[in-house]
Amino acid sequence: MAKDKSLTNLAKRKKLSSDVTVHVEETMETKVKKKKKKMEVEEAPVQIPDVKITTSDRKQKKRQKTKQTETHELEGEEDLSPEEKRVLERKMKKILKKEEKKKLKTEGETLEKAEASGPIAPQQALDYLTCWAENRTEWKFQKTRQTWLLQHMFDFVQVPDEKFSILLQYLEGLRGGSKDTTVKKALVLVEESGQAPEDRDVQQRAHRAREIIQLLS
Repeated sequence: MAKDKSLTNLAKRKKLSSDVTVHVEETMETKVKKKKKKMEVEEAPVQIPDVKITTSDRKQKKRQKTKQTETHELEGEEDLSPEEKRVLERKMKKILKKEEKKKLKTEGETLEKAEASGPIAPQQALDYLTCWAENRTEWKFQKTRQTWLLQHMFDFVQVPDEKFSILLQYLEGLRGGSKDTTVKKALVLVEESGQAPEDRDVQQRAHRAREIIQLLS
């Protein structure tokens, strides 16, 4: 009877040991699976979504970059010594002064061209000629006025006869390239008059041209 009870206890101990072993193996297998799954997740490559950079994004980045540059420049200027700041200010003043002169020169040339081509140009040129004849002390040479007179002196409408007689006196002092050009132009008009003997306007211009050739030759 005692022997049967001992065998029964031994069988129970074996079964319990077997159950514990199975449980431990299942637990270890579960841990291994979990660890393996975790490693797979960690090693999986991270997918970065496609990001499209629009024009507005580029402009914004450019503005930020420009702003950063300006900030750096300002910070750099603050680092300058008083003497370096004075030198920088003098350079800036020179640049601004040079640009202002260039602007005034351009505006002056534009104004002269407008005067030469505008409706008041003929009257200004004739007044210039009258001032030369009647008030020499206040007269001042003006290239623009002289150029207009040389271009229109053969036109008896633009330059009336009474003004042309004064112009002949004025032309006595003509020198250099202006004189040569005026003589060549007069010769061309005389040649053209021979081809149109009945054209009154052509003959009147040719008459003035002959007077000028005689004066300047």
